[in-house]
Order: sequence, then structure tokens, then C-alpha cells
Amino acid sequence: MKKKVVVIGGGTGSFVVLQGLKKYPIDLTAVVSMSDSGGSNKRIRDEFGHLPTSDIRSCLVALSDEDGEIGLLRKLFMYRFEKGQGISGMTFGNLFIAALSDILGSQKDAISQTGKILRIRGTVIPVTYTNTHLFAEYENGLVVNEEHFIDEPKHDGTLKIKRLYLEPAGEANPDAVRAIAEADYILIGPGDLFTSILPNILVKGIAETILNSKAKKIYTMNLMTKYGQTYNFSAQDHVSTLEQYLGGTKIDHVLINSSIFPAEILKLYEDLHEFPVKNDLVASGDLKVGRQDLVTSEPAKKSSSDRIRRSLIRHDPDKLAEEIMKIIKAKVK
Repeated sequence: MKKKVVVIGGGTGSFVVLQGLKKYPIDLTAVVSMSDSGGSNKRIRDEFGHLPTSDIRSCLVALSDEDGEIGLLRKLFMYRFEKGQGISGMTFGNLFIAALSDILGSQKDAISQTGKILRIRGTVIPVTYTNTHLFAEYENGLVVNEEHFIDEPKHDGTLKIKRLYLEPAGEANPDAVRAIAEADYILIGPGDLFTSILPNILVKGIAETILNSKAKKIYTMNLMTKYGQTYNFSAQDHVSTLEQYLGGTKIDHVLINSSIFPAEILKLYEDLHEFPVKNDLVASGDLKVGRQDLVTSEPAKKSSSDRIRRSLIRHDPDKLAEEIMKIIKAKVK
């Protein structure tokens, strides 16, 4: 019987994990955050009245077939318009899902049908269908709402986030709860801790379901700290914060990159007040730590019309999937 593997997160991190793992014989499900409010997601919310779709679309594409006509559709769904006053910066995939939601009268059905069109190798599930927004309270009392302003702060990004919460709190999607409860392995990250990972865990019922799950919990550590979120965070700081919001759940495995980054890339990050995550984790009987080269060799590129700041260096899908599968001990097809 195939192992049931649930990936919790959103954005580029989940895309990378899913793209690598879909090649293996496992039952793969992505549980995706739904609180994004920046870039094209803000327009999807404000102009269409829909929940954000960028992370959903990204996961659908990651799991899609890459051959033949479906391979062409895959590229189409990731295409970002660079011209046109009304649609510049929007992706075709987001507009497609918005249109299909209107046609079918249900965003849930639109996501399901899009998965069939792309012939995805797995399942993509929104963590909630509640129209919720993310709030961060910092150590100086400042409160910032909307994921976009937490992710790219206009305030002092060295401030620590004292409390993260959703308003309204959001009811967990029953399908997400079921997938997590039945999982053999729960994969968390990589991804921005406070804006991609924790928004899932803040949804009512999700942390409790993870706590009660017998699944092994695997956390992929971020490559770099994040100004405005995890400034000066070490690997242990990441794990401690994650476990705090999980309400007592302990992480079983942590995967952390061991390779050295090019000096010119590090300088670009340093100008943004971001640095490689310091590995201060100590393996114990309860926590296993894997240290491997997990990084892709090519710097990431983005469309000129993409208004969101993206990571320059990223995990390599195949390297990361290989290390995860070593833990899962599943056989390659």
C-alpha cells in the first residue's frame, strides 16, 4: 500500500517539494494556505470576490503531467502577463480558476476540475474556505495585517513577531483535516515560516489534528532568514517557533542544507538583511537531523511583471525529494 504523504505550506516551497515527490509511488496531498493578500491575490480577492488562488495554482502545476499537451498547459498556467493595463502581473492560471469558479459556482469544484485538466499526480486541498486575513503583532506593539505587508515590511524588519493570528480564525476544510489525520508522513516547509507555513496551522482544528496524528513530522529548514519574519533566526529558532504554534507537537526529522552559497548571491541577500540559516540543531533520540546539499545550482528567475519579491536560491526538487524518500523508505517506480 502506498504511503500517505501530506505536504503543508504554500508558495515556492510547496511547489519544489511536490515537483520532486510526484515522481515517486506515494499517495501525495498538498494542504495549502489561503490567507495570501499580495500581488495578483489581492486583485483576485478585491475584484473577483474569490479566495486567493496563487498557492493553489502553483501546487496544481507542480503536480501536473509535464509531457505533451499537458506540458504545454502547465507552462500556460504559470504564464504571467507582462502587458495590458488590466492584467499585467496576473497569471493565466489564476484567471482560469477565477473564471471556472464563476462558471461552476464553486471555487472548490473549480480547483478539482483544474486538477483533472492538468492530470495532477496527487491532490490539492485548501486548508480553509473561510475568507480570512493574517495579522502579526510585533514586540513593540505594532500590528500589521495582510500577508503582503508582513512578507515585505515597511516597518523595521528586525522586530520579532510576538503573535501571529487570523481574523476571522477560519474553520478547517474537512478534507484537509481528513488528509492530515490519515497521513503516514506530514511534510512541513520549506517556505516562509510566518506567511506560508503558520497560516495553515493557525486555522481552527489543524494544529490539533497534527498533534493527534501518528504520522512522522518532517520539517525542511529554510535556506535563508527572512527580513520582517525570521531576522537573525537560527535553525533551532525556526523549529522552536514551529513547535510552539503546533501546540506541543514535536518534529521528528529536520532536513537542512549543508552546501555553501556563491558569494555574489550572499551579497544580494545581505543587502536585504537576510543571511543563511545557522545550523545549531543537535540530533537526539527524539529529533533526527539530516544535513545534505539540497540547493539547485541555478539562481531563480522571475517575470518582469511579477511585483512580489522572490527567493534567489531555492531547494532542488530532486535532491530534496530523494532525502525525504530515504526517510519514508519507499521504492522508486
